[in-house]
Amino acid sequence: MCSSSGKRELFFFFPSLVADCGSPALNSNMEDDRLSDLPPNIVESILTRLPIREAVKTSILSRSWRYKWASLTKLVFDDNCVDSLGDFTKDIFVNFVTRCLFLHQGPIHMFKLSTSYLQYVPDIDQWILFLSRNDIKELVLELGEGEWFRVPSCLFNCSKLTRLELVNCELDPPPTFKGFPNLRILTLHQVLVAADAIESLISSCPVLENLSLSYFDSLAMTISAPNLKYLNLEGEFKDICLENTPALVALSVAMYMTDDIAEHFEQSSSCKFVKFLGGTPLLEHLIGQIYFTKYLSIGDYPATFSITYDRLKVIELYQVSFEDMKEILVVLRLITSSPNLRELTISVSFDGTLYNVIERSLFYDFLSLLQGSSNTVASAVVTTDLDFWEEECPSDCTFGQLKSVKMTDLSCVPHELEFIKFILRNSPILETMRVSPSSYVKDKTVNMLMQLVRFRRASAQAELIFEHE
Repeated sequence: MCSSSGKRELFFFFPSLVADCGSPALNSNMEDDRLSDLPPNIVESILTRLPIREAVKTSILSRSWRYKWASLTKLVFDDNCVDSLGDFTKDIFVNFVTRCLFLHQGPIHMFKLSTSYLQYVPDIDQWILFLSRNDIKELVLELGEGEWFRVPSCLFNCSKLTRLELVNCELDPPPTFKGFPNLRILTLHQVLVAADAIESLISSCPVLENLSLSYFDSLAMTISAPNLKYLNLEGEFKDICLENTPALVALSVAMYMTDDIAEHFEQSSSCKFVKFLGGTPLLEHLIGQIYFTKYLSIGDYPATFSITYDRLKVIELYQVSFEDMKEILVVLRLITSSPNLRELTISVSFDGTLYNVIERSLFYDFLSLLQGSSNTVASAVVTTDLDFWEEECPSDCTFGQLKSVKMTDLSCVPHELEFIKFILRNSPILETMRVSPSSYVKDKTVNMLMQLVRFRRASAQAELIFEHE
């Protein structure tokens, strides 16, 4: 039964909600209905699955339901909530959130504010202050693009935080900040923060397991997190050093290149491969997006250094240049150091204009024709080029667990074919080798296919799948 006093109270705080609620579909003799007899944890589970607007509406169901929503430990205010408010204005949305927090009773373990309609408003500072006093454990702030929201200092008093996600924010930890002792998940997307501040933040979270940094500009940083397991990096990074990440199991990296960063790379002499992957022996899944292999190829790889990735099962490398011998060495170094590799995916970068592509294809055609002749100069060029595979590939290399290989956007250069030949020759249990050429070299695909089918395969069941539009 709907309590008239409860409905008046709801109308006072949320008039727009009561206006479209209608009368509750309950009989007057159903005050002790089955829903009211449900255990508190079941009721909370039901209310948590409702949009916050609908959860507030349950106040008018009966006297026993009047304040049930107000004890929810998880509050989500997102665009779905905005859409349900009818004629939306910023003031309506802000007042709705403020009143929900004002009427709330008990701890709030998770608070999520995710809306593209809202940028900075002073009320958010008050919300975070309120949350900092209510045992907040998970905080997600995803604000719309526009004015940056400067995170208030009271956030750094939330010592019980286990998850923190910030989008379109400015972060400046105070000098007195000693870290989040319970933080396990940290996600920063388009966040303005100084390199030393973010390094200090990461290192002062002793149990951090999941870290995601995306859309950072010209950032050089060292990551020290002994319990880190999952790392995602995306942005314009000048330099990254994984100094203390021995527990890392999954890594995804995308590095965007600007002229300044490219010049910085050219002037660097330190081995990026060792600085980045030299201390990750437990790695299981590696995803290298744009410019990743280019970055790892910088500097001289020390002859005395070696590492084995016994747990690495999946490697995905994108935008790899098979015309850069140092990038090819990076790929070989990774796969030959991963004895239990099962899945390998490589997409090839295709640099240059269409004119350069055609010129390059004609050049290799010319070399192929001369290779069959007695022209010693042309033979020397090709032989020297392909001697790389005899010199750099270990003769006893075997990919004993590799079952699936996929290579895309091939441009029919010799080193791509030599790499495929190397994989087929040393993978005894390989099941599928998927190959797809770039759309820019359609006229080379027949010749490429003819060469591929002639390559010797160590696995009798290996299926070569040539995918071509």
